[in-house]
Amino acid sequence: MEQNLSFGLSGHTALITGAGLGIGKACALHMASQGARLVIVDKDRQRLAETEALLTEAKAQRLSVICDVTDQDAVTALFTEVQDAGFTPDILLNNVGGGRSGRIWDMDVEDWDYTMRLSLRSMFLCTKAALPAMMERKYGRIICLSSGARNGTVWNAFHTGACAYSTAKAGVIGFVRDMAIELADHGITINAVAPGPIDTELAGPYLRKMHKDGLEYSPIRMVPMHRLGTPKEVASAVTFLASQEASYITGSTLDVAGGR
Repeated sequence: MEQNLSFGLSGHTALITGAGLGIGKACALHMASQGARLVIVDKDRQRLAETEALLTEAKAQRLSVICDVTDQDAVTALFTEVQDAGFTPDILLNNVGGGRSGRIWDMDVEDWDYTMRLSLRSMFLCTKAALPAMMERKYGRIICLSSGARNGTVWNAFHTGACAYSTAKAGVIGFVRDMAIELADHGITINAVAPGPIDTELAGPYLRKMHKDGLEYSPIRMVPMHRLGTPKEVASAVTFLASQEASYITGSTLDVAGGR
């Protein structure tokens, strides 16, 4: 029986990067259901419009902004626009990530740099831009998306190679650990959520195909719960860390990975 947990976010504004699909979209909808105002950000206009339509249907108060959060000038403009519109966030979800697969002996340096830019540069830029208002208020919640891949993931490593992605997601953990110490005196918490294999629009078909093809190293076979997770299950963990219920948790990583 499905239970709907309540983590009241009324009176709070959450900015979510990569809100156009998958985990970002699920987090936007879940936080809205808990009363948060939303700033949804994505560089893909069509995807963002789909999330916006769902939030409008749910009667959520929201602001949509098209932005490439790996670009410093674009992020500066984003936070200026958000502040001018009265949507200054006290919750930040650094959800943008991903990259390019490949074994290191085949990988171009451009692919390595692209992966670091997508997962780490975006997190740095958005966190830096969000902090002045949070520090002034003496309150903030920052959640960064890592991954079970931070420890290496057998199916990715074996089938395609994923050293750049694993390195970037391990970097998220180092960022969160240090930032938790730096921000402790400012009333701001920062934590990571590390999903396992999740049934998103992009990853789900690829992950299920491994299982259907009978591959030994497939996530459904290797995860103890023998299934893919759902975006909503990740969103529940993110919303918890954004709430007052997590007020004494900082510098931590919450695995949502079915036992991996």
